Amino acid sequence: MEREAALDRVEAIIDAVDEGPMPVPVREVWVYGDVALGLDPIDRLDVYVTKDLLMRSGDADAAAEFERSHGLKGVGKSISAEWARAHPEHLRGNDNGYAAPEKCLAAQLLPEDEPIHLEVCNAPFDQNVKQRLRGALDRGAYEQVLDPRGVQLYGEGQRATETMAKLRNGELPFPTLSGALEMLGVDEATAGEVVDAVESYRDRQEGSTVRGDVV
Repeated sequence: MEREAALDRVEAIIDAVDEGPMPVPVREVWVYGDVALGLDPIDRLDVYVTKDLLMRSGDADAAAEFERSHGLKGVGKSISAEWARAHPEHLRGNDNGYAAPEKCLAAQLLPEDEPIHLEVCNAPFDQNVKQRLRGALDRGAYEQVLDPRGVQLYGEGQRATETMAKLRNGELPFPTLSGALEMLGVDEATAGEVVDAVESYRDRQEGSTVRGDVV
C-alpha cells in the first residue's frame, strides 16, 4: 500500500469519526507500526481506536426491532440505535448473535479489500500496549503483541494536525520494534522472538481485519 494512500485513508477514518455518528463513541485514533515509521510502501496499515462506553439511549424498541429485522441482539445497548438506523448495511454481530462494536466500526471505516488492520479497545493505546505485552509474554502468544510505536492523530474531538504533517513528512523518529520492546523491559532474545512472531502473523493477514479488546 502506498504511504500517501494509507495516510489519506487515515484522514478519511478521522473524518468519519469526527462527523459521526459512530456505532460507539470514539475517543482516540492512533496509527502504529509501518506507517508511523515512514516506510513507503507499507505492507499493512495499522489503526487503533479507543472507544467509550455507549450511554444507554433509552430506546426500548431498538433491541427488539433489530433482533427481528437483522437477527442481532444488543442494539441500543452495545451499539447506538441511532447509528444502526442510519447505517443498517454496516451492522455486524459476534458468534453469539450480539451486535459487535468493533466489527460495526470496521464495516463503516474500512474498505474490505485494503490491507488495513483495526484495533478497537476501551483503553488508551499506551495502556493497552503494556497490557497486551504482559499477557502475550505470560502465554507465549507473541503474535498478539501490539507494536508500541504509535502516533495519536485524534483525541477528545481534536485533530492532531501538526502531528499528521510530521507523519506525512516522515519526521517522527522511532526505534526498531525489538528496540521499542526492550525499552518496555523485554530482554533482547525474547524481543527478537516477538518480532519474528509479529511479522509472521502480519504476513498471513489479507484484506481488512479487526480485533476488539477490553482492558
